[in-house]
Amino acid sequence: SIGGRMAARVLALLREVARLEAPLEELRALQAALQSVPLSSLREQAAELRLGPLFSLLNANHREQTTLCVSILERFLQAMEPVYVARNLRDELHRGLSHPDDAVVILTLAQVGRIVENSEAVTEILNSPELLKDIIYCIGGEKLSIAKAAIKSLSRIALTQAGLESLFGSSLLDDLKNVMKTSDIVRYRVYELIVEISSVSPESLKYCTDSGLVTQLIRELTGDDVLVRATCIEMVTSLAHTHHGRQYLAQEGIIDQISNIIVGADLDPFSSFYLPGFVKFFGNLAIVDSPQQICERYPIFVEKVFEMAEGQDPTMIGVAVDTLGILGSNVEGKQVLQKTGSRFEHLLKRIGHQAKNASTELKIRCLDAISSLLHLPHDQQTEDLLRMTECWFSSLTRDPLEHFRGISTQPFSELHCAALKVFTAIANQPWAQKLMLNSPGFVEYVMDRSVERDKASKDAKYELVKALANSKTIAEIFGNQYYLRLRAYLSEGPYFVKSVSTTAVEGAE
Repeated sequence: SIGGRMAARVLALLREVARLEAPLEELRALQAALQSVPLSSLREQAAELRLGPLFSLLNANHREQTTLCVSILERFLQAMEPVYVARNLRDELHRGLSHPDDAVVILTLAQVGRIVENSEAVTEILNSPELLKDIIYCIGGEKLSIAKAAIKSLSRIALTQAGLESLFGSSLLDDLKNVMKTSDIVRYRVYELIVEISSVSPESLKYCTDSGLVTQLIRELTGDDVLVRATCIEMVTSLAHTHHGRQYLAQEGIIDQISNIIVGADLDPFSSFYLPGFVKFFGNLAIVDSPQQICERYPIFVEKVFEMAEGQDPTMIGVAVDTLGILGSNVEGKQVLQKTGSRFEHLLKRIGHQAKNASTELKIRCLDAISSLLHLPHDQQTEDLLRMTECWFSSLTRDPLEHFRGISTQPFSELHCAALKVFTAIANQPWAQKLMLNSPGFVEYVMDRSVERDKASKDAKYELVKALANSKTIAEIFGNQYYLRLRAYLSEGPYFVKSVSTTAVEGAE
């Protein structure tokens, strides 16, 4: 077969390369020949492939030669089973990970990536601490892609008990702590790895806390450097995404510490660096836990969000609006906000104003928050809650339907879609359907396909039509004629175009 013939040629060239000192021509020929050999043919020959010479050519400090070898090795290694690579090329991997040329390190880490995905092969790596140490030191590399690949492999290794044992129960922990000293950036990378490992299970969190690295991260959160604080709160927020992570933070009093820092922020002229992250932390906590419990236990959180939204700093307003959107995305959160009474209604008026007058980016964030606050799934529509969303909608501005329709006619697609999302959020609520019906030209606007020019806008309009057409009360409120037009729009799909020629053709017949 041709595959077989080409594979034989590849093997011959490989022997040729092994014999020569500077086999540039042969490497070029080998690289070319490899293009036409299918991986399956190479796999059959895998045991014959002597890659040692190619690896040693990497050390010659010759640019083109290295590039050729990397490209050839990449192809050959693909044909080998991860277990084979782990068993037979351990020294080569070890040298590759500390090679001065990034391309070689990236090639080697890609192999490590294949090995750690394979349960049989990963055991081989766990038995060679030298290799694990090399991978840890890759976190300190200049190149982000190298560091990221190393972190990914290490967090993968940590998925097993044996992996956790070798990373945290040996001198490798000292290597981790050592590589952290490289720079601030590298230290954060190690924290990122630790948080990723901690999130897997309560057991892995325990390994991480016993290592002292979680405590170190928390210390930086409450330390004096405001920029470090801002970075660390993001990591701690990730830790709070899991139930066991939240439990740990609560038991250790860390949530209380974060709350106290928000309380003291008024006296800190640099608080604007870290406040957004601290407030987002509570927003995320409230939504995965219970908005009511979090807001009752940490009243400073809601107070701060209101203060930020009422203030003048666009960055802070943005964070506050996002957080209100997160908080109000479920019914319990909406009720917490409703309890603040007229203060929240005033705030809504402010958000409605910003949605029309702020920068494009802030307008979109305001519209997204408004959609989230007004959305009420059909099975949660009680009379009280419907009265509440109606009251909120009318608090936003004088004639809210026209207000948002005005925003949706602006030329930015993202803005147009965000305004349509507000209509979609209220589309299944009877009071809003009556409002739409009685607002001159509004229903026609919904049915008019010529308004939307791009795909995203057509999709957003379709979602609005779908929300209306699928509502239980729409036929009764809109009346039959409009209801049937909505159903027709729905069945024609988002991108339907009426063809002009059909009428002409009928005339000609």
